[in-house]
Amino acid sequence: MMRELLAFAVILVTALGKETFDRHQVLRLVPKNDTHLSLIKELHNTMEYELDIWRGVTDVGSPVDIRVPVHKIKLVKRYLETKNIKFSTMIKDLQVLLDKEQKVMESAAARVPDPKHTDNFDFSRYHTLSEVNHSFQDMLVAENPNLVSKIVIGRSYEGRSLNVLKFSTGGTNRPAIWIDTGIHSREWVTQASGTWFAKKIVTGFRGDRALTAILNQMDIFLEIVTNPDGYAYTHTTNRLWRKTRKPNPGSRCVGVDPNRNWNAGFGGPGSSSDPCSQTYSGPRPESESEVKSIVNFVNSHNIKAFISIHSYSQLLMYPYGYTRTPIKDQTELDNLARQAITDLASLYGTRYRFGSIIKTIYQASGGSIDWAYNKGIKYSYTFELRDTGRYGFILPANQIIPTAEETWLALMTIMDYTLKNPY
Repeated sequence: MMRELLAFAVILVTALGKETFDRHQVLRLVPKNDTHLSLIKELHNTMEYELDIWRGVTDVGSPVDIRVPVHKIKLVKRYLETKNIKFSTMIKDLQVLLDKEQKVMESAAARVPDPKHTDNFDFSRYHTLSEVNHSFQDMLVAENPNLVSKIVIGRSYEGRSLNVLKFSTGGTNRPAIWIDTGIHSREWVTQASGTWFAKKIVTGFRGDRALTAILNQMDIFLEIVTNPDGYAYTHTTNRLWRKTRKPNPGSRCVGVDPNRNWNAGFGGPGSSSDPCSQTYSGPRPESESEVKSIVNFVNSHNIKAFISIHSYSQLLMYPYGYTRTPIKDQTELDNLARQAITDLASLYGTRYRFGSIIKTIYQASGGSIDWAYNKGIKYSYTFELRDTGRYGFILPANQIIPTAEETWLALMTIMDYTLKNPY
């Protein structure tokens, strides 16, 4: 009952206006032993504390980031102190960061309110769904009709189009590369990077020899806003919304984690059966139209690499997330990941870790790249972009372009390898 009342309170607040996070804090916990790990997991699963996990429980010594509401801070800190779990404050007042982010967006929008060409699109700021769809995607297609087209692969729960940009020099059923950003709606640097990637593909074609070679033989599919309902909601109501927006029958809590909804270890550890959880897997695999639409699309195309881009933590990972059983191509994917993060670091020195999901970040069942790999798509990877926790999901807009630029180097490494090592 407490869980349902809390969910109703959140719905009531958001119905009256944009949800605020005044004096909410993001704490970093550092478990020193297995007992600490168990206690932190217990803390996470106890509704009384009303925690939002930003960076999940992994191993002893690995940091865990949690957002704590202002009215629970004393309680949570007292719990941590009594259990001798060390913690530090990463963000002292979350609303201060959110207000600053909003002011930067508004100021930048006032400078270039309606670009007439994607050359004038401001890639250095965060954009609304309408701006991404119309001021950028539709304009990019119109400017480059011989290279770019837009495919609507389905509709979200709230009826929004699920748009995929196709970059192709012609031909049918060619081998292809899939890239998606924004499956978790609050990870704004991913959607922003996706728009930059799209423009980079257009400007790099005929100028970048490696990219031209890829496009001469392969198609690239890019879904920039994979969870449009959630993304729209982060702009209008709750900046920290993660899930989809479909109501859950029998619960006041809304949404499914679209990266726990795939048919790969569905419902296992690292996902939740609780509709109020941030990692709620949904009632069945592919219950979310946002997921099912990708499944149908991938099943009908010759996809050779499947890359899903998230934030944050600075990681590059390959399957599996739902089991510790190594994939048969682990050595090859591990070597490629090592090269990709080396190339990424060559630009700004940003350091990434790499490995299988379950060993690098945490156990996560029902994830997209596990599904893709099990389908036979060998080159299946997921990125966690900047940063490592100073700002978390509220990465300043001045880091968008550097993040996209360095990530592009890693993407090119993976795409070039995919082209040169067919299977």
